[in-house]
Amino acid sequence: MIIVDAHEDLAYNVLSDGRNYLQSAYQTRTEEAGGPVPELNGQCTLGLPEWLQGNVAVVFSTLFTMPREAAKPGEMGYPNPEGAYQQALAQLNIYRRWAAEQPQIALISQHKHLEQVLNTWSDSTPPQERQVGLVLLMENADPIRTPDEAGWWYEQGVRLIGPAWHANRYTGSSDEQGPLTELGRQLLAVMEQHHFVLDLTHMSDEACLEALDTYGGPIVATHSGLRRLVPTDRLLPDEIITRLVARDGIIGIMPANWALDSRWQRGDDKMSVTLAAAVQAIDAVCQLAGNAYHVGIGTDFDGGFGAETIPAELDTIADLPRLADALSGHGYGQADIEAIMGGNWLRLLREVLPDDN
Repeated sequence: MIIVDAHEDLAYNVLSDGRNYLQSAYQTRTEEAGGPVPELNGQCTLGLPEWLQGNVAVVFSTLFTMPREAAKPGEMGYPNPEGAYQQALAQLNIYRRWAAEQPQIALISQHKHLEQVLNTWSDSTPPQERQVGLVLLMENADPIRTPDEAGWWYEQGVRLIGPAWHANRYTGSSDEQGPLTELGRQLLAVMEQHHFVLDLTHMSDEACLEALDTYGGPIVATHSGLRRLVPTDRLLPDEIITRLVARDGIIGIMPANWALDSRWQRGDDKMSVTLAAAVQAIDAVCQLAGNAYHVGIGTDFDGGFGAETIPAELDTIADLPRLADALSGHGYGQADIEAIMGGNWLRLLREVLPDDN
């Protein structure tokens, strides 16, 4: 079963924490033991061996930048849009270097790249020849110095843009609220011209609703959850989920304890939350949609939290197939499980990726 993870902050963690995602997550844990990174970003959950072991064939890999005023001590922040641009460019170069130097890593910016990666997962392909494909997602649009520069990022291979991580020049955020700005409306117009996928994650409800009314391209929420289960503005209300479904969008559920169980607090025992809570969140989206074709996975693993804050059955990304087992135990059939675990995101990619550059 092919798994797609719609959100991992890889290159940022390379620059900010020095993590090496071409090695095992367990090797990274050994190297970081006793240092500051696990306290800041949690126990590492990601690495090439674990992606391959867990059948994670495609990862939406971010160009994520954090404003300096939001950064904790030890985190990398930028002072202005030019600084954000430079940091995003450095992250882009990390992904390009991986693809150039590691045969089991590939960049996906065209339809043919996706199919080439998926073909390496056929039963006849030896495991050592399988590839993990990276689809580039910009989280926080501040690296786009002016709206018309979005087209240049498309030429560099970026295929999804989430305008918000915080409230910025373009949009209000789930934490700080506020609408799309006039500059944000200009950005969305340029994004639509270049066929970007719009990621609503982190945007305020007001900005999300306006985008759903006005953006003509595909819309998703790569890493979110349901506000009805955990009452925080960071997660989506039923109204926006229903509107996303009506636009043939997909919601990536985060298997993170804080997003699954309102009783769980950072520092609590991870064992108190199980994959049954993730199944509940997935099932809630399916009930709103009337089917299983608008929900997927967006782990956000290593995105400021680690192995100690994810459900009991999970230790690294290699354990994601256990979610398929949990869905089966809840009564989901094989076709729906395959759609949830990766098929829905693959459908989107086949629809939006260009045939050539």
